[in-house]
Amino acid sequence: MRIVVQKTTNGLYFSDIDSWSRSSAEAMDFVCSSAAIEFCMANKLEDMQIVLKFEEQNYDIVLAVDAIGDLAEQWRRVRL
Repeated sequence: MRIVVQKTTNGLYFSDIDSWSRSSAEAMDFVCSSAAIEFCMANKLEDMQIVLKFEEQNYDIVLAVDAIGDLAEQWRRVRL
């Protein structure tokens, strides 16, 4: 499985600092989904989604970063 970050507005995948690609094969592969989410939040990247790409299956799992960030913020408030 590969974990990549994609801009929802144009479909480009994050490859490297200031570098985006149309191909998910050229995208940076994050170690885990939480690292990809933290990267997006730390760099204040907007309109992003995490895509879990499975080689052996014909589908991807897509997670909206904004929604995850909102849930994380709500969880932090509850814990305080």
